[in-house]
Amino acid sequence: MQANYMLAEDPLSLDRIRSILTRLEDTIIFSLIERAQFAHNPRIYERGAFKELRDLDFDGSWLQWFLKEIEAFHAKARRYTSPDEYPFTAGLPEPLLAPLKYPRILYPNTINVNPSILSFYVRSIVPRITLQATLALASLKRSKGIAGDDEYEDDGNYGSAATVDIEVLQAISKRVHYGKFVSESKFQQNPAAFIPHIQQGNTEALAALITKPEVERRLLMRLRKKAALYAQDFANDGEPLPNGAGKGKIDVDGVVELYEHYIIPLTKEVEIEYLLQRLNGLSQEDIDALAKLKR
Repeated sequence: MQANYMLAEDPLSLDRIRSILTRLEDTIIFSLIERAQFAHNPRIYERGAFKELRDLDFDGSWLQWFLKEIEAFHAKARRYTSPDEYPFTAGLPEPLLAPLKYPRILYPNTINVNPSILSFYVRSIVPRITLQATLALASLKRSKGIAGDDEYEDDGNYGSAATVDIEVLQAISKRVHYGKFVSESKFQQNPAAFIPHIQQGNTEALAALITKPEVERRLLMRLRKKAALYAQDFANDGEPLPNGAGKGKIDVDGVVELYEHYIIPLTKEVEIEYLLQRLNGLSQEDIDALAKLKR
């Protein structure tokens, strides 16, 4: 999902930010549904598992190689000059195109939590989201006389699985890093409320200023309804088809728990860390002047 920052619309409007975050919910759910059709395929996440990559002097995993190749191309097309895009790969090439002149949106900062997102995705999200496909694969292999460890996990769809993995990772990354936009918007509404806590490094007070429990509750309710709806198959007349044994195309509880226990908390960490860096490089005179401003 892309956002256009060259339009006159205020990029820090909370209504605009909420709209983008809501659309990202759809992107993440649909991408997870796509990934759920393939088995776990743990080999693609193991460093050095592919001789073909070792022959290229690449000692990372199949997914890391996919990320490097795709992000190198995207970097040349200046994707990572956009204020809401963050790569998973270091040492990417410079853009071939001249940079766009984006309006000043975010304060300069060093936050990129993609290493944490990648680790959690591989270790926790993929095994759960792919469980139904992995079990179906095991059943099929047993019917062909394959038993034991060989019956599980690997369906050989390494390219397809990694392609969808990258779509999921990029969507989650954008969703989490959009916390910077939330923090900047709320900071500009009332800098004086934030500045003392930033100067004192009071993360609990900053968290209280940006946390809206009722908003989070409504988000999780909306997410559950969306995931349950999108997990269904539909007949030609548009009516939902009954799912066997009550199972849809994705683990709905898994999607909700992904948001509740990981995406929302990690986004909040990004928001707080951004605020802690918000006064870096400013003189006390600059800070005093800033405290008098409001959007």
